[in-house]
Amino acid sequence: MCDTCGCGSTNEIIIEKPGERNISNHDHHHHHDHDHDHDHDHSHTIDVETNILKQNDLLAARNRGFFEGRQIYAINLVSSPGSGKTSLLEKTLKDLKENIDFNVIEGDQQTFNDADRIDALQIPVVQINTGTGCHLDGDMVHKAVMKLQPKANSVLIIENVGNLVCPSLFDLGEDERVVIISVTEGDDKPIKYPDMFHGSQVCIINKIDLLPYVNFNVEKAKDYAKKVNPNLKFFEVSATTGEGMDAWYDYLRSKVK
Repeated sequence: MCDTCGCGSTNEIIIEKPGERNISNHDHHHHHDHDHDHDHDHSHTIDVETNILKQNDLLAARNRGFFEGRQIYAINLVSSPGSGKTSLLEKTLKDLKENIDFNVIEGDQQTFNDADRIDALQIPVVQINTGTGCHLDGDMVHKAVMKLQPKANSVLIIENVGNLVCPSLFDLGEDERVVIISVTEGDDKPIKYPDMFHGSQVCIINKIDLLPYVNFNVEKAKDYAKKVNPNLKFFEVSATTGEGMDAWYDYLRSKVK
């Protein structure tokens, strides 16, 4: 997908926890030689992109079989940067970790910051750093899951790289994709990035405590999202104050078998 999403060669870094970081350097599996003539055949580019997605779908199917076999509820958590995705995840883990077995995969281009935050909660976590890559893929998730070895009847949350475009193309084998938007963003996000909302099952509208101070219309955002995907389920929350989080928690509990 190099010509589509702008990914380049990456150093994929997977860690289990702070202090035990294993680094392996190799090319992101779907990237090819970038020393090519840019005056290329566009039909060839389309063929390559199609093959990449087909390969990823096979790898995602492998993940899905693993999750189904162990009755693991897997969530692909997606958003643009700054939506409060990690803060919402932290709040969820703090409040539910005594009742639900969680495992977390953190995806970022660089740093171990988010994995450190999850590790501080004593939740099993693996970090994937994609370098210049802008999304996670099925193979990255498989390798991380093999390190985590999550228990049966647990919840796996995959926090994808902050990006509303490229992660929409890549199935990770998850049960549901949960897209987060915040009231500090435009309420037209669902129609500006329709593929992400079309492929999601849940939409969380975060930072509702800031509604008095921003120009964001919740109902308009939901209407836009429903035009793209009429089956979306919505939660309006504040990860800071806890408002609306109980409904989200009830939903998560209902998914644990």
